[in-house]
Amino acid sequence: MGAARQIGFDAVGIARPDSIPQAAERLRHFLAEGAHGDMDWMETTAVRRERPGALWPQVRSVIMLGLNYGDGPDSDPLAILGRRERGAISVYARGDDYHDIIKSRLKALAGWLTAQAGGDVKVFVDTAAVMEKPLAAAAGLGWQGKHTNLVSRQFGSWLFLGAIFTTLDLPPDAPEIDHCGTCRACLDVCPTAAFPAPYRLDARRCISYLTIEHKGPIPRELRAAIGNRIFGCDDCLAVCPWNKFAQAGRELKLSARNELQAPRLADLARLDDAAFRKMFSKSPVKRTGRNRFVRNVLIAIGNSGDATLAPEAIRLLGDSSALVRGAAVWALSRLLPAERLAALAMNHRAHESEPLVADEWTAALATTAA
Repeated sequence: MGAARQIGFDAVGIARPDSIPQAAERLRHFLAEGAHGDMDWMETTAVRRERPGALWPQVRSVIMLGLNYGDGPDSDPLAILGRRERGAISVYARGDDYHDIIKSRLKALAGWLTAQAGGDVKVFVDTAAVMEKPLAAAAGLGWQGKHTNLVSRQFGSWLFLGAIFTTLDLPPDAPEIDHCGTCRACLDVCPTAAFPAPYRLDARRCISYLTIEHKGPIPRELRAAIGNRIFGCDDCLAVCPWNKFAQAGRELKLSARNELQAPRLADLARLDDAAFRKMFSKSPVKRTGRNRFVRNVLIAIGNSGDATLAPEAIRLLGDSSALVRGAAVWALSRLLPAERLAALAMNHRAHESEPLVADEWTAALATTAA
């Protein structure tokens, strides 16, 4: 569809609403295992999510669109992981929020379609109860790899997805076949072993889930593996061999802002709510909120091995957020000698009324004593 590409999409395909019968059972199994963590919205929208007709009974065709956000085959999204005093933000979140960019283009394409052929349409980007990845595979945009994300022979693992549901009966495209073969690169690279088996993800162990969706303290046993990843994780995407064929994205608004490519952890730890909102205006990072984001920054500070960052964590022991204070305790347990940590505990632990933070102090002192 030439109009889709003229509007700015890089991939387009059409699927039947009944083209993903296996997706419903996989979703039910995922939810039954509790692998969705505290993403309760997945459970409450499960019935509507199982098939397009459950969301909109009038739909007769699903147009799936892809927008390339990759930096090209010569870039290395994982290079930042070696710079421990800096924070690693997922590639997709270093520019403007893709929801806004894609939705405006979907509306433009839907308007063109109805003007040309009539029918009713609905547009969806990510936040709706739509199984974008199975539908994109059915529409021929790519296939779901062993990391459960969509892989394209043209764009690797770097496609944003959007959908147009229409009452028009359009000829469907052939689905893409699986080209993963025996490769396990995405499974083996995962720092937290979030894949119990190929094509299965346990979100509760996924760094993207833990740093973006999870609202409470990050489980202690997973914190060290997070390294300096402060918003999302690109490991399983970045190691896919199909990325060698990927092209650099052409949407400038998705290009990384300079201040988000390798921000200093010390600077990020000093963000109050107003400064956080200003820095991440129009960014997907904004939706996590300042407290969760600074929690992530403190985990990265604890993993940095850089004792010069300890004063940032010490200052945050007095933060108004218990989530932040608890993460600060853990960071200090990784950076300070036992004697110094015990002295801080004398000043802060006795005045701590929040059980979450008190538990962090108990665990931190027990760890350093051992």
